[in-house]
Amino acid sequence: MARFRPRIAAALAVASVLILSACSSGDTTPASSDAAETVTVKIGTLRGQPHFYQPFLYDDHAVDGVKFEVVTLDTTPALSDALVSGSIDFAISGVTPTISSIAQGRDLKIIASAADGGSGFIGNGESSLDELVGKKIGIVQGSAQEVALRLLIDEAGLTPEDFELSVIPVPEMASAFIAGDIDAFMGVEIGVSIAKNAGGTEVVDPYSTPIGKVNIGLVTTGKLIEENPELVQKVVDTHAATTAYMADNIEEWLPGMVEEFGGDEDVFTSALANFWLRSDLSDEYVGQLSALAEAMASIGLITTTPTGDDIVDTSFTS
Repeated sequence: MARFRPRIAAALAVASVLILSACSSGDTTPASSDAAETVTVKIGTLRGQPHFYQPFLYDDHAVDGVKFEVVTLDTTPALSDALVSGSIDFAISGVTPTISSIAQGRDLKIIASAADGGSGFIGNGESSLDELVGKKIGIVQGSAQEVALRLLIDEAGLTPEDFELSVIPVPEMASAFIAGDIDAFMGVEIGVSIAKNAGGTEVVDPYSTPIGKVNIGLVTTGKLIEENPELVQKVVDTHAATTAYMADNIEEWLPGMVEEFGGDEDVFTSALANFWLRSDLSDEYVGQLSALAEAMASIGLITTTPTGDDIVDTSFTS
């Protein structure tokens, strides 16, 4: 598993920006250019999120005959919708909304991991959930972070009703915490780093549950796997090469990411220290996905529990 931990630098502000690309028609076949028979693959990702940056470097590491068009959307559920509709061919997306889609019978598969971590349980000096009983905790609804928080609450012998769980959009989480509108939050980067810089502290380890650090994966449709496995393999190979490069050369690509997204480089540096880039589908990883699906079912986020085989296709990373 490729890893990196850049030096954490203090930061306070960051700007989310709009990055080009829009979803085009519903044709599910990747487009080919005329002369060189190069296939153009549409790869979806999120705006302004450092752990979703790999697609912007895919062309630098692409297998011959493949080029990439990056399509940026606002949420991971939107990425699932775009995959199912055929507006995009692949996506770097959250594993939790992907599992939710699979549980609903949608034709999605995780074909590689992408990044672990990116979570934080931030408060104002508390060191246990007991100290937050009766207080307002911000959550990202339907996320791996919400699942982890509910598991932590259960492990502490408490119930969600012991707290005021408040759904807050990701871009507003840190500002809500800093303004005192919430007492704590279980959220994601870069908001975690911004809140810590403003004096927030970690309540408990967000990665201590059975789902571990599992968070982001490379996703496509079962239909594309069946119809064009050679293309899927090329995309996975490109993803693996890009991820390995990023893990070992942060100083080379970080300035480009800051230029692409806008914002403060120190904020991104701090946030990236809380991520672990990877591309494999180890048995441990698949086990964590299965544990995540079971936990999602147990708290009512999904009504059926997909198995590991339902969620992943490991044939392209083995």
